[in-house]
Amino acid sequence: MNSANEACFVFRGNDVLLPSLPEAPVSGETIRRTFPDIIREGCFTKGRDACRWFEVAPETPAPEGMTFSTLRGTWGTFGDEWFVRAGHAYQLMEWERTTRYCSRCGATTGTHATDRAKQCPSCGFVSYPIINPVVIVAIMKGDTILLARNAGFPTGRHSVIAGFVEAGETLEETVVREIREEVSIEVRDVAYVASQPWPFPHSLMIGFRATWASGEIRPDGQEIVEAGWYGPDSHPDIPPHGSISRRLIDAAFADIRGRAGGNI
Repeated sequence: MNSANEACFVFRGNDVLLPSLPEAPVSGETIRRTFPDIIREGCFTKGRDACRWFEVAPETPAPEGMTFSTLRGTWGTFGDEWFVRAGHAYQLMEWERTTRYCSRCGATTGTHATDRAKQCPSCGFVSYPIINPVVIVAIMKGDTILLARNAGFPTGRHSVIAGFVEAGETLEETVVREIREEVSIEVRDVAYVASQPWPFPHSLMIGFRATWASGEIRPDGQEIVEAGWYGPDSHPDIPPHGSISRRLIDAAFADIRGRAGGNI
């Protein structure tokens, strides 16, 4: 029987099994009876919550009344809490799946005795879950925010600038470099706002706000194909709720409205 705060997730490759209702979780026992050919499974705790994940074969059909969907495709479907827990489970499942062999000597790895880590019984090498730091930044200019369309976004979707941290960089240096590379402007007053784990792929999104300092917007034409300055009541399609990008955008628009006394 599941504890009150336990959630179970079934993954088929990059797809997750969708429950009929997020508040009606399926127990681990039910999953084992439904899927007798489970490839691997694991569990973890975060605070008072427990999660259990199961990986099934690529050809496994969904049970009647249920369906498999890409994890990204569930964004905004079952609420923020469900998405965050599913993403956490997916990251750990992927880590388990891709670290079965030692990256140093090729031997089969084992579970570390005390840490959430893999340890090679042959050479002793220890590996931990992969976390890729990514900065994401809301750039302010007066009563506007910079919104850009990435080449991989759905048609019309715009968001804030983001990019991976490179070796040897501080987070603030990454903010300045990514903005310069992607839209050719300079910023100042770079300040941390918040962070969010993001399973696409194994990322920790680190949110900032910055102020435009100089330059004209020139999209790089590769990652960023369109960008501009937008106000709270005149902007293109933006990401749905549940992501730090939307949180940064909403906070920026709220501040703009607050400075204008709610008249914008």
